[in-house]
Amino acid sequence: MARIKLEFPNPEGHTLVGLLETPPDRVPTARYALFAHCFTCSKDIAAATRISRALAARGIAVLRFDFTGLGNSDGDFANTNFSSNVADLLAAARKLKEDYEAPALLIGHSLGGAAVLAAVHALPSVEAVVTIASPATASHVQHLLSGARGQLEETGEAEVQIGQRRFRIRKQLLDDLDQYASADHIRHLNRALLVFHSPLDTIVSIGEAGKIFQAARHPKSFISLDKADHLLANREDAEYVAETLVAWASRYLGLGKHGFEQSIGTAPRVAEKEVLVTELDTRFQRGLYTHRHQWLADEPKSVGGSDLGPTPYDLLLMSLGACISMTARTYARHQGLALDDIEVRLSQDRIHGTDCRDCEGEHEGKLKRIEVRLNILGALTPEERACLLEIAARSPVYRTLAASTHVQIGFEEEPPAP
Repeated sequence: MARIKLEFPNPEGHTLVGLLETPPDRVPTARYALFAHCFTCSKDIAAATRISRALAARGIAVLRFDFTGLGNSDGDFANTNFSSNVADLLAAARKLKEDYEAPALLIGHSLGGAAVLAAVHALPSVEAVVTIASPATASHVQHLLSGARGQLEETGEAEVQIGQRRFRIRKQLLDDLDQYASADHIRHLNRALLVFHSPLDTIVSIGEAGKIFQAARHPKSFISLDKADHLLANREDAEYVAETLVAWASRYLGLGKHGFEQSIGTAPRVAEKEVLVTELDTRFQRGLYTHRHQWLADEPKSVGGSDLGPTPYDLLLMSLGACISMTARTYARHQGLALDDIEVRLSQDRIHGTDCRDCEGEHEGKLKRIEVRLNILGALTPEERACLLEIAARSPVYRTLAASTHVQIGFEEEPPAP
């Protein structure tokens, strides 16, 4: 992949420096993205670098740049504020548009996420927005500066410790943050939104992600980063974000096997009663589409996948379980049975990744046995429970599979004796 150094002026005339991560020669550039880093960080922070490079490898060119007074960019950090960060972001977008193509995707980490949420209204080319460990509003930063508030009020200037570094700030930063206390602008994004956040984040609490998600309108998605820290210092966390982001963005940016693919609305063209499966990488990730819906299939890391979605065998069991559950519920509703809930637990012993790897050799390749166990809750008689089990075995997908595969169905556990 090529990394192209870009320089461009901000509204104050300072030169900002960025790096454009471009896809390798064999991968066409599908779309362009803009990455905004966290407060007092730089474009070279590990998370920004890893995510940008991972996206470029999948066909999305990413520009990451240093805000005024940080990294390699000119200017004095003390003279900046959140409004100037938003202005820097818009200047970077203009540079992309002038030299390459206007960004279709905005990605913001921490305060950079708040910046992209504020800037997107001025960027009509943007079709999707992603926040990572971000606060809902810029005013959240004020707690980092609370210890200096007295000196700022008295002298107008103070030094603060943020992370491992000390920065000089001026009172105008606090005054500017006061203007960004409302999340109303998030309600009017009119773009697809994906929110990443870790429940263990000690810098920006996951409650901020909740505020973003609640304020936004659909389409919106939330993905928990489980045990990740605020800076995504673990390489696997950053790569997970990148891989999941591409899979999600494929619906909204028209990404297909070879980059950009003609789409209807925000998804590939699929006729009714038809499904489409596309390659999202050269290993196991596959996009699954119907006329109205999208999902993802993958394989576990143990067989070379990224573990971002169910395996084909998992999907097969899900299809069977869903059909059984729907059939039983429909019958119970028609008969007026007191069915409170139904759980369908399924298992089988084949591993698709192993079968796929061995497909050129000789092996039986037959799904011999599927076990289905029902957990039926409600004030039902033994006769009604037995009837529901019989009806479940008449579900269309069950009968289709049972014609060539032994499918054993029963209750997960017997109810206590009355």
